[in-house]
Amino acid sequence: MPELLLLRHAKSRWDEPNVGDRDRDLAPRGLDAAARMGRFLGEQGLAPDLVLCSAARRAVHTWELAAAGLGAEVPVRFDDRLYLAAPEQMIAVARDLGGDAGRLMLVGHDPGMHRLAVRLAGSGDAKLRERIVAKFPTAGLARFRFGVASWAGFTGTPGELLGFWRPRDLGGADD
Repeated sequence: MPELLLLRHAKSRWDEPNVGDRDRDLAPRGLDAAARMGRFLGEQGLAPDLVLCSAARRAVHTWELAAAGLGAEVPVRFDDRLYLAAPEQMIAVARDLGGDAGRLMLVGHDPGMHRLAVRLAGSGDAKLRERIVAKFPTAGLARFRFGVASWAGFTGTPGELLGFWRPRDLGGADD
């Protein structure tokens, strides 16, 4: 059964007034959190088969830092449709581009990422679901499993929440 990983971009910079939103990079805390999340993915054997990532600089940099901690090459596609995408748009991108990936990762932005995570958390540990409803922090990672044969059949129907991790759960500052 396919799995979906949702990774919200890490903490971004707000201190560069002449930089447009798409071009904002990561803040120092974000650099650390993205790298920690990547190491965690590698240690847990949770490398995705395919990554679909927003083309915004902060999302791209989050993925680059996370990918460095995996210890494996992972195909990635950068897609402008994921920039500040609503849940329906993220579902459509997963359906269109997910192919036969057993474990697909989306790297994107709030508020859509949080709303999608809440929507998808149909079953699984009740405490984890409560934490997702409360907040999906920067560099947060959620893992879901779905009863569909392939991503082409993915409609956004709730699945099973298998895990939810925040940067502070892995040691270091919360984002």
